[in-house]
Amino acid sequence: MIRLEKVSYSYPDGTPALKNLNLVIKKGEFIGVIGKNGSGKSTLALQLSGLLKPQAGKVMIRGMDTRDPSKLPEIRKFVGIVFQNPETQFVGRTVEEDLAFGPENLCFSPMEIRKCVDMALAETGLEKYRHRSPKTLSGGQGQCVALAGVLAMRPECLIFDEVTSMLDPESGISVLEIIKKLHGKGKTIIYITHNLEELHDADRIIVMEKGKIMLEGEPESIFSDISLEALGLDLPSLIELAETLKTHGVIIPWEKTASPQSFAEEICQLFLKT
Repeated sequence: MIRLEKVSYSYPDGTPALKNLNLVIKKGEFIGVIGKNGSGKSTLALQLSGLLKPQAGKVMIRGMDTRDPSKLPEIRKFVGIVFQNPETQFVGRTVEEDLAFGPENLCFSPMEIRKCVDMALAETGLEKYRHRSPKTLSGGQGQCVALAGVLAMRPECLIFDEVTSMLDPESGISVLEIIKKLHGKGKTIIYITHNLEELHDADRIIVMEKGKIMLEGEPESIFSDISLEALGLDLPSLIELAETLKTHGVIIPWEKTASPQSFAEEICQLFLKT
């Protein structure tokens, strides 16, 4: 579906952002990308969306080379990207107008635009805000508007670049739940974050440092990798607690570390057995 082959890219000052990167993303995967600031995560997002072209190597999206200008309109129908600050994506006076902007630019018919807007509003729970200005909404609601604006263009692949980093914890959880539901409906998700806790349910996690992929694998194997600390990443608190309990002979199943509620339920069950 998406393939990066020996992709390299440097910033204008010559600092390398990506170094000889190889990556394959399959249809329907939920890929988590994590790393410290400056690790190349956002540059990778821009490469995957076709907004940046590799200086070496190539990015192939459904067999289309992002370096080919004639393919970019089709690539941008296929891949949608949501950024950290939702206000950078607002273009309409109302939520409804904002959501219609993308489909209009893709030359959808008026009937298709209406269907796409209604679908995107329903997917993100924004129906009652359709006539509000997006700039009057809360941070979490605004991020949902940015997400809905991308959804209205009906992409198959969605890239999220640090979308919860400017939100309060409750809003961040709500946005992440919407993203998980979209994955459950078959969307390919590339979720870039600085927070390992958000990647518990990913299919695969990629850990980056200085433009390279340092670790890659399923969440359970990544979270148990002793080199995470050396890469400047902290274990989710529940995983860390589970590891501590393991040293005392108390085994918490992996799936029970997904949330405080499931973790607490498992602890209660263990006490009841004693």
